[in-house]
This record gives sequence, C-alpha cells and structure tokens, in this order.
Amino acid sequence: MKPYDLKSMSVDELWSLKELVVSVLARKISAEKARLDERLRRLDVDGVTHHVKGMSDARRPYPQVFPKYRNPAEPSETWAGRGKKPRWLTAQLKSGNGSTIFGSI
Repeated sequence: MKPYDLKSMSVDELWSLKELVVSVLARKISAEKARLDERLRRLDVDGVTHHVKGMSDARRPYPQVFPKYRNPAEPSETWAGRGKKPRWLTAQLKSGNGSTIFGSI
C-alpha cells in the first residue's frame, strides 16, 4: 500500500482516489456478504430460514393474570392491576371510595 499525500493532491486526483476506494469497498462488501450467506446456508441444518424478514412477529406466551380488583357497583367489571386503570377505578379513587375496591377478590 503506497502512502498518499492528500494535501498535495489535486481535486481530480482526490476524486479518482475516492472512486477507487468506493469500487474496492463495494467488491469487498459483496464478497463478504456472499461468504456470510454461504455460511448461513451451511448452518441451516433444520431448514429454518435465518432472514430477518422471515422472523415471526408473534409475542411469546404469557401466563394468565387473574383479576385483583372488582367494581363494587358492577361486580362483572374487574381489573388485574396491569395496564391502564379502568374508568370505574379512577372515578372510585377520586370520590374517595378506594377502600371498597382494594379488598381481595
């Protein structure tokens, strides 16, 4: 590799050097990508694709969360304590009736 004195080079020489670097980088990147694709093909023993587009967006399964709080005015309305508070709960808390809600179910 020969050293370049970039400060003494003309704009045309710098531009041609830049084009040379871009073309060499493009070749090396495509060669590396081909090498990595080949490695993935060899590792693909189970037939599973390793591409990002093929990955599932499904959420992992979570255990069922049982309700902890019940609306005293409408016992069928419950809340497990996760997520946004329901309207009936915020209304009860604002009115000062929180003690009737926070009993066990």
